[in-house]
Amino acid sequence: MQIALIGLGRMGANMARRLVRGGANVRAFDVSPVARAALEGETGVTVFDTLEEIVRGLSTPRVVWLMLPAGEITEHTLDTLVPQLAKGDIVVDGANAYYRDSQRRACRLQERGLRFVDAGVSGGVWGLANGYAIMLGGTEEAVASVIPFVKILAPAPDSGWLHCGPAGAGHFVKMVHNGIEYGMMQAYAEGFALMAAKKDLELDLGAIAQMWRNGSVVRSWLLDLTAEFLAKDAALEHIEPFVADSGEGRWTALEAVELGVPAPVMSLALMVRFASQGNADYASKLLAMMRNMFGGHAVKGEQ
Repeated sequence: MQIALIGLGRMGANMARRLVRGGANVRAFDVSPVARAALEGETGVTVFDTLEEIVRGLSTPRVVWLMLPAGEITEHTLDTLVPQLAKGDIVVDGANAYYRDSQRRACRLQERGLRFVDAGVSGGVWGLANGYAIMLGGTEEAVASVIPFVKILAPAPDSGWLHCGPAGAGHFVKMVHNGIEYGMMQAYAEGFALMAAKKDLELDLGAIAQMWRNGSVVRSWLLDLTAEFLAKDAALEHIEPFVADSGEGRWTALEAVELGVPAPVMSLALMVRFASQGNADYASKLLAMMRNMFGGHAVKGEQ
């Protein structure tokens, strides 16, 4: 059972290792020599220096799984890869791609006799040990061809993965999954911030998080992770208050607008991330000046 894996970032490399543990033979490639070197010498993984080499010699029908950043990098890789493939080969995009791009790519590959599967993958750095939740989109035939690999990557062969629907469905479901994640993270952040601000009660946030993990209706894996780092450093004094957004939160908010479906929690969680990146600074300065102009309120100058 042979598969080509392109993109050896932390998740891609760990997926390669999990596939090998499940009995697959993995041919791997990354444009970064450092990423390639990290997997060289591992049993069951053959690392190649070029895309041409990784495809050459791969048993047919070829299964090529991409774990690349969404957008231009994925598009460029497909432009290079597709001409080297033959009718019946399968391309899986396992990154956080925009579902409409996945629908377009499925049509493009179909015109060349190739099959396409969009796979939303969740599990982060813990996927190697615990398995990955995998949301699949594509035709029944295309998905059936990759299920043997999906069963290895998932937490169990019969759970943690789903053929969600036609092309684009996997990445659409993963997009909504990440929108929900934004909202859950924001709720935990606000709750713990409230408790941290109540200084007179001298609350032990690490102990509270640990207690909530058992029996509470708000228990979750996110809470498990939160309890772990709060136990080590509840003050977080050395952490910069900057939260990046990967893109899927934006896509979720835009989709909610287009569909006319209210999604205030997910949308507001995204806005808070924008604010943490400094994008609210100018608006805050305007607010300060307006208060000064109508009420004579003092304005703090930058030090």
